[in-house]
Amino acid sequence: MKRKSIAFPACSVGVSLFLMTLLATGLVTPFAAPPGQKGVDAAVRSTPPVVTTDWLAQQQNDAALVIVDIRSDKEYSAGHIPNAVHVPMPSWVVERDGLLLEVPEDGSLLQTLGSAGIDQDSKVVVVNRADHPYPLADTARVADMLIYAGVANASVLSGGHDRWVREKRPLSDAPFRPKPVTCKARTNKGMFVSKADVKAKMGKCRLVDARTPDVYFGLVKEPFCARAGHIPGAACWPVPWMWTDEGEYKSSDDIRATASGVMGDDLDKEIIVYCGVGGYAAAAWFVLHEVLGYQHVKIYDGSAQEWTADPKAPVSQYVWE
Repeated sequence: MKRKSIAFPACSVGVSLFLMTLLATGLVTPFAAPPGQKGVDAAVRSTPPVVTTDWLAQQQNDAALVIVDIRSDKEYSAGHIPNAVHVPMPSWVVERDGLLLEVPEDGSLLQTLGSAGIDQDSKVVVVNRADHPYPLADTARVADMLIYAGVANASVLSGGHDRWVREKRPLSDAPFRPKPVTCKARTNKGMFVSKADVKAKMGKCRLVDARTPDVYFGLVKEPFCARAGHIPGAACWPVPWMWTDEGEYKSSDDIRATASGVMGDDLDKEIIVYCGVGGYAAAAWFVLHEVLGYQHVKIYDGSAQEWTADPKAPVSQYVWE
């Protein structure tokens, strides 16, 4: 099928509305939802993947609870949730071969967990600022790293530190020093896929671009990508749409409604998510796998940054006049 040229309005607001209309009306539907629903529950966890401030306040006497604050040094020092250990966001990712957000080596990651008092039996709640959307994606990224390392009960605080403060809950300015432990968890290598894996799976799985429509359609080129556009055959499921402006997660029913239209209802179908450098993709993985129960979700961590740097890797765009 020949790709159709689309004329985009000049006004940025008009463009956004136009792209949203295309997605909502089904004019751009890379995947049709298969009939029926099957699948099994996600890995057993004893804590919800997304927790509220009320829930966290009620659990603070649980000896297995570890609150991880990933904000900056200055923000943490100015006040944090009592007994929250400070492990800032840069501790959870590495730059490798020019790719910005990559998974740390196993030894380094497990050492980070152990020094924060986290082992595989911990109940971890990740706390960050609630600015929309990038800090929210960072929060999910850290939760993913914990799950990758074998910590099943990794959760995120909806509304983040901002909501805790807004509700006038207690704060501490004293650094919390956890008792280090030896974390012997085993990492889940199958959680991430390579560029070669994506090429081999094209047309055989649900390939999902978690970026906003303007980037997906090639209207905007991200600074870390060599070319604009998306991997051919990828569906657009914009991760920022699952959060409110206040940094709260929308209801699971609302999120499921948008996910079902793109992913379908077969919870056993293989899904590969990607974005620009791995932040939105991590958030997509967390919601699809941990909240909605899709069983076989993988992250292409190199994402568009790696894909577009390869001149032989195809890229699709919708051309405007």
